[in-house]
Amino acid sequence: MAKYLVIVESPTKVKTVAKFLGKNYEVLASNGHVRDLPKSSLGIDVEHGYEPKYITIRGKGDLVASLRKAADKADKVYLATDPDREGEAISWHLSKALKLESSKMRRITFNEITKTAVKASLKNARDIDMNLVDEQQARRILDRMVGYEISPLLWKKIKRGLSAGRVQSVALRIIADREAEINAFIPEEYWTLDVELKAEGEKKPLEAHFYGDENGRIEIRSEEELRKIMAEIRTDALAVTEQKAGERTRKAPLPFTTSTLQQEASRTLNMSTYKTMQIAQQLYEGIDIGRAGTVGLISYLRTDSTRISEEADTAARAYIGEQYGEDYLSAGTTTENRNRNSQDAHEAIRPTDVSRTPQMLKEYLNRDQFRLYQMIWRRFVASRMADARYQTNTVRISDGKYVFNASASVLIFDGFLSVYAQDEEKKSANDRLNGVSKGKHLSFQGFKEEQHFTQPPAHYTEASLVKAMEELGIGRPSTYAPTITTIIARNYVTREKKNLYITELGEVVNDMMKSAFPSIVDVNFTANLEQLLDAIGSGTIPWKTVVENFWPDLEESVKEAEKELQHVKIEDEVSDVVCENCGRLMVIKYGPHGKFLACPGFPECRNTKPYLEKTGIRCPKCGGDVLLRKTRKGRRYFGCENNPDCDFMSWQKPSDKPCPKCGGYMVIRGNKQVCADKECGYVENISEKSLENSND
Repeated sequence: MAKYLVIVESPTKVKTVAKFLGKNYEVLASNGHVRDLPKSSLGIDVEHGYEPKYITIRGKGDLVASLRKAADKADKVYLATDPDREGEAISWHLSKALKLESSKMRRITFNEITKTAVKASLKNARDIDMNLVDEQQARRILDRMVGYEISPLLWKKIKRGLSAGRVQSVALRIIADREAEINAFIPEEYWTLDVELKAEGEKKPLEAHFYGDENGRIEIRSEEELRKIMAEIRTDALAVTEQKAGERTRKAPLPFTTSTLQQEASRTLNMSTYKTMQIAQQLYEGIDIGRAGTVGLISYLRTDSTRISEEADTAARAYIGEQYGEDYLSAGTTTENRNRNSQDAHEAIRPTDVSRTPQMLKEYLNRDQFRLYQMIWRRFVASRMADARYQTNTVRISDGKYVFNASASVLIFDGFLSVYAQDEEKKSANDRLNGVSKGKHLSFQGFKEEQHFTQPPAHYTEASLVKAMEELGIGRPSTYAPTITTIIARNYVTREKKNLYITELGEVVNDMMKSAFPSIVDVNFTANLEQLLDAIGSGTIPWKTVVENFWPDLEESVKEAEKELQHVKIEDEVSDVVCENCGRLMVIKYGPHGKFLACPGFPECRNTKPYLEKTGIRCPKCGGDVLLRKTRKGRRYFGCENNPDCDFMSWQKPSDKPCPKCGGYMVIRGNKQVCADKECGYVENISEKSLENSND
């Protein structure tokens, strides 16, 4: 009888796939890649056509030998690695490592690990797609060129163990630029004014928000402006001048892509991008669900498409019609304006069987698996449901000059919200404007005024960084999580309460990359390069064309940077701190978390201590020295040397000049000095000379 060999990537998949196939099939795992570029050298022959030099990955020799032995015995070998460009490349590497003849080898892919999908893939077996292989080769080669050429310069200039990357360096710059934007931000004061009114016969007062006057919107910028407006409002003449009733809809959400799954898991489940992908991989590869055995519960998790197969769409609509009624079915398929960088190679992330509800599977899943599956299931079902509808009521209230607005909405049909409601939508919208109609006089109950200050852009979170990278065209679905994981692991970035902050070490690396390799960390350059790489996958550009255009510029930049480094004598900076163990003056070194003090007598003397850099500024509270300090995770701040007796701290560098308006201390934001007390609001420009001195 015929004997067939199926090779998958993960050992977890072996059990899941094997049970769908008959006794004639043997299923084995490659454990990911079996060949790669050597670690000890660049591994690319830049002098002769940029040919990569692949070797068997250390430790995988026995595995490759056993796979080759099984392949030799088989009549046909099916390469069933993941259905993406990297999976395609792994299949190609397997074909080379196992020395498979083209007549004996076929490539199969399945978007979900179910019996139907696996069986169908065998009927649609094909050749390896060399365009996808070439795209992955080009990505790997460019990443290797950037990493192996630039990283040694970071070692020379800063410290060993650092790394640069084609995508990670841009991600670091995005975070650094946002940090600079936040630090330079100057808050501006503004006020809001509400009025409480009562309609005749109503117990509950109505709250209306100040809009402006009959000529248009008015922004209230100061308390003086506010008081003037309040004094001019004729509170006894406030009446409804316009009323508008209507209906609005809230569209059902699209099913998840890799990016939106990571964003939503971060926002609602507090999961990191790495953990989200780890749990999703488990759900994709298969979970033992009792009598049904091991089953893949979700479709492939690396995708930038919101497309859904006809079969899955039909099954979802049948489920919704049965469970919720025909009224809850969407009229058509929800679509989006697809991102120009989207490849649409796979379906969106969805449950493999919509009838497997989260509650049915709860006993078989751990807490994180259940929460993520539940979110994916609900989002998919909601995407096939009707929009939610609200009845709206809006009124304009005026005294003849000034205008206030009030609005309310009532949920009249929950639609998809019956399955997938956000926190703010769970609160039933029952804000009715009872007793209010056009021409009706309203009795004045009081004003409610409040001072505000404009807020700086938010620090990036993992979720918002993924969104930014996707919108800018930086990286692809498979790279978001490993990129973020890398810059955190390298301590270029630290995470505190979801927010990402650049560390001192990250600032140093980013500054060097911007100075020596501006194109590598240029967002537009990287996005354009991603499009060229995608073009390789579609067969419109040869992969070597992209590589041969990239390498000379990189090589020239590296040579220039090396020349600059030759003029820089890199020595340890000597401090004025005496080593208490041996009496030598300690030196400033870079460690995993930034600067620290170390004894130059190493290894005889191994004394080290934190480096507390003096700023030359006196503490505004106690007069002590203000030091540049770091949190436990490496985020920089300014604090008093007399801590804990003095609790002064500031995220922005304090100025040595007191505020001339209120006498408090000021901080430096970009090229301005700003009073730390927002209510004071004093701002002044800093001369270029003073700014240079403050940055020394």
